[in-house]
Amino acid sequence: MLVFIAGGGRTGAQLAAQLLDQNHQVRLVEHRRELLVLLHHEIPTEVIYEGVATDPNVLKQAGLDKANVLVACTNDDATNLVLCYLGRTMFKVNRTVARINNPRNAWLFDQNFHVDETINQADVLSHLIQEEMSLGDMMTLLKLRRGRYSLVEEKVPAGAKAVGMALKDLGLPDQCVIAAIIRNGQITLPRGTSKLEEFDEVLAITDAEGAKKLAVLLEPPSRPTR
Repeated sequence: MLVFIAGGGRTGAQLAAQLLDQNHQVRLVEHRRELLVLLHHEIPTEVIYEGVATDPNVLKQAGLDKANVLVACTNDDATNLVLCYLGRTMFKVNRTVARINNPRNAWLFDQNFHVDETINQADVLSHLIQEEMSLGDMMTLLKLRRGRYSLVEEKVPAGAKAVGMALKDLGLPDQCVIAAIIRNGQITLPRGTSKLEEFDEVLAITDAEGAKKLAVLLEPPSRPTR
């Protein structure tokens, strides 16, 4: 997969390095001299293309027309919007991802500018804080389906309501599925009749509402009911 990154700041540089480690093809466009000097010390020179990212000629020469994904992560929201628009309308890029620098501009990042996905750091931090406060000891391991579903993990404490109950009797919604139980270091694929024991580690695929209900079932008895 060829990923085209516009913006060679810290976000763009780290993203490029990680994608290269995963054996993806990368092109990174940057025009600021001070950043170009740093980039040449962090990622291979052949990945870097010097030029203004909103110049269609620069985008063409850097290979945007061959890219599978465009990541617009400059420090200017207007530039990121223009890049996504050009990427889709002129270069037919399949997928566009844009960084939102100012949360007040988030409403602009939609299909009118051909933005498929956004990276809004304020939203990310807000959601993480809310999850930590509402889900107790439950840990989110992975986001699925654009963030609607998550793979979560939690250990069953002594005295939890779910201890000794069959999974089919937990009353979990359809959107919350127990995917695995880890007991004494051994992983088990559960059935409806499987019962949870103290100190099991539970892996579940769930949406936000299902995660809250699962957290209640797995909370220690000393914790006040939500």
